[in-house]
Amino acid sequence: MEEPDTMENTYIIRPNYQHKFKVGVAKECIREVLKEELTGKQYNSQQISTLSRSVADCIKDKLKELGFDRYKLVVQVVIGEQRGEGVKMAARCFWDADTDNYAQDVFMNDSLFCVAAAFGCFYY
Repeated sequence: MEEPDTMENTYIIRPNYQHKFKVGVAKECIREVLKEELTGKQYNSQQISTLSRSVADCIKDKLKELGFDRYKLVVQVVIGEQRGEGVKMAARCFWDADTDNYAQDVFMNDSLFCVAAAFGCFYY
């Protein structure tokens, strides 16, 4: 007589600590990408949309390499001309504070500023 196969649940309700979105690691990743991609760049309004999309994709790819497998990653990059004016940015999220988080960093040079934010939302 055969024994029935027992299977465990494949869904995960909460990530364990090793698999949580780590803000410090993500922020360092964002900082490195911004430094690599934007150091020495000059603001050019014709190329900024392409540049911001490229930087966002690069950040997303680097974050995926860090192993946030069960997370949906959303990366937002805003690049503007540095003209000595102030800029304020804010974000509000409706999410699970136990599993979801975000990291952000700012890059500035004489010609441009860039604010990049990466949001990690856990897949249930």
